[in-house]
Amino acid sequence: MPNGRRRSKHTREHRPLSGHHPVAETRADGQWLVRGVPAERALKAYTCPGCGGTIPPGTAHLVVWPSIPSIGSTSAIEERRHWHRHCWARH
Repeated sequence: MPNGRRRSKHTREHRPLSGHHPVAETRADGQWLVRGVPAERALKAYTCPGCGGTIPPGTAHLVVWPSIPSIGSTSAIEERRHWHRHCWARH
């Protein structure tokens, strides 16, 4: 009979990481950091650079930025862009 206590975190099943940590991806045009944005955290509309279409609020998508800032840029994070998942996959 369960005693109401939580199981130790060391005996619980592994949970995958949330999409909040960027993953490095290498493409023909360089190395990029990619982070998923779940639908419930997508609060604004963005323009996808892959297709030029709108990513409406409430739509899961990706935020992508170069791992190394461009010349003249102080931070690569300034260069981040929001992409549809399927557009980034074709990029």
